[in-house]
Amino acid sequence: MGVEPENTLRSFAHAEQAGMDAVELDLHLSKDGALAVMHDAAVDRTTDGRGLIAEKTMAELRELDAGQGERVPVFEEVLDAVGSPVQAEIKDVAAARALAEVMLRRDLAGRVEVSSFHDEAVAEIAQLVPGVRTVLIASRWESDVVDRAKEAGAATLALNIRRLTLDVVEQAHAEGLKVIGWVVNTQDHLRLARALGLDGATTDYPEIRRAGRFTA
Repeated sequence: MGVEPENTLRSFAHAEQAGMDAVELDLHLSKDGALAVMHDAAVDRTTDGRGLIAEKTMAELRELDAGQGERVPVFEEVLDAVGSPVQAEIKDVAAARALAEVMLRRDLAGRVEVSSFHDEAVAEIAQLVPGVRTVLIASRWESDVVDRAKEAGAATLALNIRRLTLDVVEQAHAEGLKVIGWVVNTQDHLRLARALGLDGATTDYPEIRRAGRFTA
């Protein structure tokens, strides 16, 4: 989203061409039950429309301009447009079951990792899709965050790099969990991610990976 319209096919193609390990996207349910790819619950910030995704059909969402003429994609469209692994974040807990249906139908457990801020969504997708890799996301957390991840069945924690400490990373690693830092958009944060021994990082700027090889 740092260089292309957020959550669009154009942005995912850019990330893939830049050699990123995976593309991350966000999922909400439309009024008619489609998996709409958008970060916010409302369309106001990232399109020329107004209103809640849950109150619009996918056809209505497709009429909106999501930036530079891009349209709001559905999840399946992204899967067909890029070949990269995908991390799909469940923004709307109700989307978990719909996502599970697509993953089972298309045998996506090996390609799609599922993440969410919602413990219950992580637990539900883990129960519905055998073998799925799951990620619990947190921006602010208490000392029980590692226990929460284990209870939800998550294999990975994705934590705000601005608040992440070595103690939390070591606790997670001791319990067999991976740790991803977000959002790593500066060289300082990239250096911090490496110093903390993180297993991965998310970024809005794919080119940081190439620059980081020499400067981080």
